[in-house]
Amino acid sequence: QLQLVESGGGLVQAGDSLRLSCTASGGTLSGRTMAWFRQAPGKEREFVGGISGNGGRTSYTDSVKGRFTIDRNNAKNAMWLQMNSLNAEDTAVYYCTAEGDAFYIDIVYFRESQYDYWGQGTQVTVSS
Repeated sequence: QLQLVESGGGLVQAGDSLRLSCTASGGTLSGRTMAWFRQAPGKEREFVGGISGNGGRTSYTDSVKGRFTIDRNNAKNAMWLQMNSLNAEDTAVYYCTAEGDAFYIDIVYFRESQYDYWGQGTQVTVSS
């Protein structure tokens, strides 16, 4: 069973950067579409960005475009979320997720239901 673990969260000031990591065990991330979601206090979990199974496509929610970047390394069985110019609205628990099988397709999914494996989340707090 694939297991995902996020790390790299913390408390930062507005304008700072953080790099979140998602590492996998019990299986390979190669070929799986993956994504980052986040959940702020009192709000529903939302899509932040994703990367396709073949690594050729990334997609981001409008509020993070130009500030956040996702990349992956299948050899390291890992994915990262580079977050720059953080602001208070980015405060949330960030989750990495992966689809259930490796399809190596050039699609990024936006709905939670399209992903099967989830990490436990890492807290990002941005003070203004």
